[in-house]
Amino acid sequence: MLMILLVLLHKGKGGGLSDMFGGGFSSNFGGSSVVERNLDRLTIITGIVWFVCIIALGLLLKP
Repeated sequence: MLMILLVLLHKGKGGGLSDMFGGGFSSNFGGSSVVERNLDRLTIITGIVWFVCIIALGLLLKP
C-alpha cells in the first residue's frame, strides 16, 4: 500500500493518466525540488525493500 501511495504522489510529467486524475491540479501548487528528491529517494528505497522481501519470501517458502 505504501508503494502505491508513493508512486501516486509523484508529479505527472505532462499529459496522460496523471493529468486525468488530478496531476495537472497539483502542479499549480509547485513543489520544492528538495521535497521531490526526497519523495524519489523514499520511493526507490521502498521499492528495493519490497523487492528484497519478495525474493526472501520466495526463497523461504520454497518447498
